Amino acid sequence: MTAETAWGGAPPVLRMILGRQLEELRTAAGLTYEQAGAAIGVSHSTIRRLEAAKVARFRLADVEKLLQTYGVTDHHEIDTFLQSVREANKQGWWHTYRDVMPDWFAAYLSLEQAALQIRAYEAQFVHGLLQTESYARALLGAGNPHAPAAATERRVALRMHRQELLSRKVPPRLWVVMDETVLRWPVGGAAVMREQVDHLIEVNRLPHVTLQIMPFENGPHPAMRAGAFHVFRFKASELPDIVYLNGLVGAVYLDKEDDVVVYREALDRLGAQSVPASKTEALLGAIRKEF
Repeated sequence: MTAETAWGGAPPVLRMILGRQLEELRTAAGLTYEQAGAAIGVSHSTIRRLEAAKVARFRLADVEKLLQTYGVTDHHEIDTFLQSVREANKQGWWHTYRDVMPDWFAAYLSLEQAALQIRAYEAQFVHGLLQTESYARALLGAGNPHAPAAATERRVALRMHRQELLSRKVPPRLWVVMDETVLRWPVGGAAVMREQVDHLIEVNRLPHVTLQIMPFENGPHPAMRAGAFHVFRFKASELPDIVYLNGLVGAVYLDKEDDVVVYREALDRLGAQSVPASKTEALLGAIRKEF
């Protein structure tokens, strides 16, 4: 059993890891969902939700009893696991923005904050981690035309807060392929776009950021029917790669290998078909002159 006390990830993702570890321990002990539930006085469906991290919090007493039921007797192991449970039960920093954030987006932020690597294809907009404040304000205002100005500013602040992960001591590896459309839409006007392109040139120089552009002239490509999507990879071996797909009223998260591999291959093909990363800055500079 391995449970890190200084894991450093977002609490909801840590719950996913702990849930999978509990599942492995139950399976190794040869117990069914029903038997595990009986040990703590809950139904088999509660054990399933616990292992799938589909609960708001883990009850320390229940987890401790389950560990003992599964044959974990070492007090240090139990204490370490329970400390991880305490960390997992904490709310992420984004909880303070819940007034302007849909519930389903909290899961995305948890994945983003915990990821070792983020790969993405953007079909229409600059990736949220790479937007300037002015670009984000114009984009969010257009996407929420009836929102009060104060709510829009809160959403802008949330987006800017997200970007702090790129300046962490150990930041995630970010690799984004953008359709040329992203750079042609005059979001906020010419001045905003010039500032945004300048920012992209700057962040593209960071060692942990790779930007590529899919030009119009290269024609049809593997993601032309998919729209934007993100693929997250994590350090924890318990977590598979996870694909995020966004819609107008919700999001879809895929973690089955057969589904994820389709998106990984699409990103590989997009990268091969796009302008090489070594030429991104020159292309961005040329586009900037058009604004």
